Amino acid sequence: MIKNFLEIKNVDFTIGGKTKVKNASFNIENEGETLCILGPSGIGKTTILRTIAGLEKIDKGSIELNGKLLSSKKENIEPEHRNISLAFQDNSLFPHYTVEKNILLGAEKNKGKRRKKISFKEIIEFLDISKILYKYPHEISAGEAQRASLARSLLTQPDLLLLDEPLSNVDQSFKEEIQVRLKKILSRLKITTIIVTHDSYEAFYLGNKCAIILDGQIKQFDDPYNVYHFPNSVEVVNFLNRGILIPAKVTGENSLENKDLGTIKGNFIKHYPKGSDVQLLLQPEDLEHDDRSNLKLEVVDRKFRGTNFIYTLKTNSDLLIPVFVHSHHVHQHEVDEKFGIKRPINIDHIVCF
Repeated sequence: MIKNFLEIKNVDFTIGGKTKVKNASFNIENEGETLCILGPSGIGKTTILRTIAGLEKIDKGSIELNGKLLSSKKENIEPEHRNISLAFQDNSLFPHYTVEKNILLGAEKNKGKRRKKISFKEIIEFLDISKILYKYPHEISAGEAQRASLARSLLTQPDLLLLDEPLSNVDQSFKEEIQVRLKKILSRLKITTIIVTHDSYEAFYLGNKCAIILDGQIKQFDDPYNVYHFPNSVEVVNFLNRGILIPAKVTGENSLENKDLGTIKGNFIKHYPKGSDVQLLLQPEDLEHDDRSNLKLEVVDRKFRGTNFIYTLKTNSDLLIPVFVHSHHVHQHEVDEKFGIKRPINIDHIVCF
């Protein structure tokens, strides 16, 4: 039987005597894959990283990496013997060393390892930090310090890389480029990685799997597509904030009815008896714009996002529904105007609660 590269089984993640995440189980199936952990502030995401790194002990469950037991109630391999690199959100650079010296500490830790090599120069170019090498930590920005800390962690080429909000201080204009570069380098070096982030788009891009932590437990552990399109609870829907829940009544095997929108057809992810009252998940891309339609709703807000608009429409019963429209569509609508919704309404996958 092939084991998962990282296996977390029934672990209570605790810090300072307080359990932050209870009875958690998740895994990384193959070496080189990335898991992204999402959840609100203070929920215990950093505690998970600290525990996997060996900085916190566990009294329940087990943590195994590449077939080796790292943590259990009776066993605790010391952090320095785990070959795990943890980069905190606060960059943790040594203030009396230059940025170059700080980064080279990672290369020194990597001496003697028989691994795919990546040069100091490549890392510097990848993260675009050549201009700050001879500066000290207090002379650079928070975003530059994060990238320097990330460079140091990558140079260690660990068995497992743990990144705590690694791009939170990077300028938005540069963040997407860094995400692309980070994904490429992790893939090339086959560095297995866990990334803690509050940014769901970042998690969906970087992660092979996502773990959503809410109310002290893992609410959903799945690939990014399923987390977005098939959230498994109202709590996950509300956390991701990528749509709204509207009341509806199931009218058939593939249909339901909302009093404002009328009949909605599609394939139910979970089937409900005819006549059931449900909450339907409606995401911005589910409805289509069509001014020839006889279903028209009032525009109460319009957000321009560059490539698209998100219109907020008010129904007769005061529901506020978001609708995605490409920004090059011909007839743009202002607030207080009427906006047509294409009928019949078809949603590929109907998610209800």
